[in-house]
Amino acid sequence: MIAPGEISVSVRDLTRRFGDFVAVNRLRFEVRKGEVFGFLGPNGAGKSTTIRMLCGLLAPTEGEATVAGFDVRTQAETVKKQIGYMSQRFSLYEDLTVEENIDFFGGIYRIPPGRKRGRKEWAIRMAGLSDHLRTRAAHLSGGWKQRLALGCAILHEPPVLFLDEPTSGTDPISRRSFWDLIYSLSGGGTTVFLTTHHMDEAEYCDRLGLVYRGELVAIGSPGELKAGVPREEIVDVRCERPQEAIEVLSLLPGVLGAALFGGGIHAAVERGRMTPAAIAEAIRSAGFPVERAEEIAPTLEDVFVSLVERRDRAAGPMAEVRG
Repeated sequence: MIAPGEISVSVRDLTRRFGDFVAVNRLRFEVRKGEVFGFLGPNGAGKSTTIRMLCGLLAPTEGEATVAGFDVRTQAETVKKQIGYMSQRFSLYEDLTVEENIDFFGGIYRIPPGRKRGRKEWAIRMAGLSDHLRTRAAHLSGGWKQRLALGCAILHEPPVLFLDEPTSGTDPISRRSFWDLIYSLSGGGTTVFLTTHHMDEAEYCDRLGLVYRGELVAIGSPGELKAGVPREEIVDVRCERPQEAIEVLSLLPGVLGAALFGGGIHAAVERGRMTPAAIAEAIRSAGFPVERAEEIAPTLEDVFVSLVERRDRAAGPMAEVRG
């Protein structure tokens, strides 16, 4: 078990290749005990490959990593006993009831008979499943399936919990409820390592690692990351036909990048190069009526887009990376 103040997950130059293809490239980071750490990036960035290595399911090609103090390469079987894992796809038994699933996983984890009942009752209470015990898993809504999967993943009290896109396909209310459970586990000392591509969801994490094309492009708290692009300002542009206007906007001097955002455009502008008024006039002159153009505080999505475009400009074209 992890002593208070220890590092739960330590990664040093972790690399995974599939032939000539580099899926994960020399990752370096640490996750502290009780921390909610988000691994953020687009589909195909290398997030799931990293989690598979940290769970002892896939051997690294190079580098090293420890989870709960155990080496993922040489002590993979021990690592598996120290973690809980929940995938983005519901992986429990849909023909079994909620209670039968919990009982089954209690046996899989070899929970001692003297502790099994207490752990089962705790998981049911934690996940709020007491009214659904005799419901077949196949008949549960997405949110309740999510709760059942989490309850089964932590039956054996793992010190580290891996969640791979845990809220994929669920509604906003279920996602918020699920995050309440995550906070409860974190508050009890469980380290939560999760992948997500929901930028709003990433705001809930204590710290984030932003990964792109298998590389870690930034790491820090949401606030630190949003404060880390001082040479740029974000201009929110609302105009007609934004899909077409973005092409004009991206060619303006001082505009480092532009992306569709909701019903408008967020432009990353080199500080001091162009004012929002000048941007609005340029777009208006190109034939696109402008409702407004104003500087705003950057969102995490703005930060990620900026970092990705900066990395692409520095590295040049690269092949896509699998997740």
